[in-house]
Amino acid sequence: MRCRTAESFSDRPVGEDVLYRLYDMLRMGPTSGNCSPARFAFLKTEEARQKIRPALSLGNVELAMSAPVLVIVCYDPLFFEKFETLNPMPGLRDWFAADVGLSDETAFRNGTLQGAYLIMAARALGLAVRPMSGFDAVMVEEEYLRKQGWRANFLVALGYPEGDVSSPRAPRLPHEEACLWL
Repeated sequence: MRCRTAESFSDRPVGEDVLYRLYDMLRMGPTSGNCSPARFAFLKTEEARQKIRPALSLGNVELAMSAPVLVIVCYDPLFFEKFETLNPMPGLRDWFAADVGLSDETAFRNGTLQGAYLIMAARALGLAVRPMSGFDAVMVEEEYLRKQGWRANFLVALGYPEGDVSSPRAPRLPHEEACLWL
């Protein structure tokens, strides 16, 4: 329980080998029907990160710009087109293709789950993480994802931690308030 949300990142770069290992770890996490709808855009260059600046909420600008890597956690609304590889159950692709509501809900839910796997895998690799939801998704999609047709879900700043987290851990709900025991 020592892992904490990053307050700042060191200047140490995150190598591509680490990012490949990160993806190899996170992709092994389960999704419903092995649908694996998450997609990830890794903004590694200063130029790529600066392009996202106007889309960020004011409170996220400083930390996002200081991270060596900013990840756009996305999902593919047409994830079912990969079922030939991921889950060739007869009729499954057509079932999702025929129901936009079902496919959107499935893509968002499972893509979010895979984003959480990214956070856990990054921590396992010694990286500090800072998830962010304060951004203009339409701007981000237009700038980075239009060609692929992916949808932006949330952002994760990644890097190596700089020093120890100084602020106390924010409270969490106890099981009595967050769980039902039925």
